[in-house]
Amino acid sequence: MVSNKRSLILPHMLRMVAWEVTRGCNLSCAHCRASSKYGPYGGELDTGQCLKLLDDIAAFSSPVIILTGGEPYFREDIFEIASYGEKKGLRVVLATNGTLVTDEIARKTLDAGIKRVSISLDGHDAKSHDAFRGVPGAFDSAMAGIDAFKRAEVEFQINSTITRLNRDHIEDIFDLAVKLGAAAHHIFLLVPTGRGRELADQEISPGDYEKTLGWFYERSLTCPIQLKATCAPQYYRIFHQRKRENNEKLKEMESPLHFMTRGCMGGSSFCFISHTGQVQPCGFLEIDCGQLKEKKFEDIWNNSRTFNELRDLGKYRGKCGRCEFLKVCGGCRARAYEITGDYLAEEPFCIYEPRKK
Repeated sequence: MVSNKRSLILPHMLRMVAWEVTRGCNLSCAHCRASSKYGPYGGELDTGQCLKLLDDIAAFSSPVIILTGGEPYFREDIFEIASYGEKKGLRVVLATNGTLVTDEIARKTLDAGIKRVSISLDGHDAKSHDAFRGVPGAFDSAMAGIDAFKRAEVEFQINSTITRLNRDHIEDIFDLAVKLGAAAHHIFLLVPTGRGRELADQEISPGDYEKTLGWFYERSLTCPIQLKATCAPQYYRIFHQRKRENNEKLKEMESPLHFMTRGCMGGSSFCFISHTGQVQPCGFLEIDCGQLKEKKFEDIWNNSRTFNELRDLGKYRGKCGRCEFLKVCGGCRARAYEITGDYLAEEPFCIYEPRKK
């Protein structure tokens, strides 16, 4: 038997950082990782600390910076932060629920150098989206926000979290994204953390997980916009399987927001920074890898024990550890941790059986 405990270390070039610039939010979404509400929340990084963080990141890397929350537009200095990052040579994007966006905010977003915004739509109409988001009128407000971005010529994408509540309408949401003129549609498979734990029974089954990702791949072949699956590392296994079966060449995507990479990027090319400056592998894997108020970001990124374990594929356990698609998939480390207490355990929702023994 060939040992699966060999050292297989992933490179750790930092490509993307999701930064929770605030936990405050005007909605109360059922699936929220941060369990966000209006706030205020103590301990948030102030303007000076935010700008210093961007200095520290730009000193050794040039990743995409995703300004997220909560709701980023809750911060009065959000445009100052974005503009500073852009001037440091970082590609800055922003994730919003869209409900606070006016023509003025859209114009300031463009002027700050923000390259793209994402708007979350988890239903294809007001009834379904508002129920998911917890606030009546959220859908109509998001639509108004999208219109404002379009008038300001700000590129936008649609993000959708898939649960049993909306899985049967994912095709409708996808069609809406295309109709609205989105540059991309990103789907997120629910990871039951934060307020999302209350939706654990709404997490789609492993079989439906596979079917949904298979459908998403099929749509990607003819879709007029870019598609990406997030928190769904098996998509990259399916992608490579289908390409291999059809004897097709792998094609790199042009946009840095859509480069073809491995499934779970946490700790290897991606990390999450909380509103208080805690660095984590991702927003759903709530493990303290270092505090920015105590250490420099570069030191945390290079030396965190958790990050280094996640980069060593030889440490992965169960069927993930022996899977021939380990390098391109990796399994959802947050889901493994939430269910088993071990972030190196096998992905609990994967139905694929590896060829390796």
